[in-house]
Amino acid sequence: MESREIAQKIADTLSNKKASEVVMIDIAEKSSFADFFVLATAGSERQMGTLAEEVEDIFEELGIEPKSKDGRPETGWILVDGGDVIVNLFTEETRDKYTLEKIWNDCESIRVE
Repeated sequence: MESREIAQKIADTLSNKKASEVVMIDIAEKSSFADFFVLATAGSERQMGTLAEEVEDIFEELGIEPKSKDGRPETGWILVDGGDVIVNLFTEETRDKYTLEKIWNDCESIRVE
């Protein structure tokens, strides 16, 4: 499965699980460490933990061993590094603070409804 398809599957799942502001950012041409970021906002710490588990389940289902998982729901940010696809889950406040979309604004960004 191509990295775009993996990112899309994760983004669709996060959207279906009621994450908000789900965005895929194609960073392949600007980055040597990954092809896509998937960003999503959780409505609560509990939801963030559940979404992180969903992401890990998808990687496992696809035979991808995440390189790392950093952060905790109470910090407002969880990162799951699947190699070519890196997933960032935020609270609204933390997402506004770090503005990853602005940092990568010269890359293709795909909003998932």
